[in-house]
Amino acid sequence: MNPHTIKVACSNCNLRELCMPMGLNSEELKKIDEVVAIRRKIKRGANLYSNGEKFTSLYAIRTGFFKTCITTEDGRNQVTGFQMAGEIMGLDGIVQDHHSCDAVALEDAEVCVMPFDHIEELSREVNALQRHIHKIMSREIVREHGVMLLLGSMRAEERLAAFLLNLVQRLHARGFSQSELLLRMTREEIGSYLGLKLETVSRTFSKFVEDGMVEVKQRHIRILDIDALKLIVNNNQPPCA
Repeated sequence: MNPHTIKVACSNCNLRELCMPMGLNSEELKKIDEVVAIRRKIKRGANLYSNGEKFTSLYAIRTGFFKTCITTEDGRNQVTGFQMAGEIMGLDGIVQDHHSCDAVALEDAEVCVMPFDHIEELSREVNALQRHIHKIMSREIVREHGVMLLLGSMRAEERLAAFLLNLVQRLHARGFSQSELLLRMTREEIGSYLGLKLETVSRTFSKFVEDGMVEVKQRHIRILDIDALKLIVNNNQPPCA
């Protein structure tokens, strides 16, 4: 066995509520424990999977932070999302049996590897697992629509405010602070994701600081006035992941 992989049981994981269905009986829980084949460590800057690679598994992030990105026709690297602990990666590979993007670790990370053929097999026995996978896929569709809305109709300030609010919300669901966060991604990567130039991202951060909404120390962000950030984002345009 690879020294970077270990066997793991979902029932003992403190992130199970985030990435696995809840309310299972003991027999179902025992079957769910068999979903995860191994746990795999990914070094910062390394790929979990690459564009064009054969799709075999879904990945539940246990620790660490990832970005997904594609290379555009003109050679630019376009960030398509950021993923954190408790979230599932690899859904892009289901459609055509190969991955359509690169998944890159933004810090040393660990993932639980869930072979998809095993998931499909267990889904027939544990209905809650099938419903859970459908919910995850639906969430991705909603996220994609949210990103389209974000890029299509929001000004720079609205985009960055929505991005920060979403990050804080997701981190808070994992037990972290509602007002402080450490950005694992660079401002350039944030700009790529939000469809903004690096200078625009930096300028918008500076404006938020001047307006007393946030405090910025390199990658450490402290939100001083979350209500002011929420006011920037139009009520009918929810923050997207």
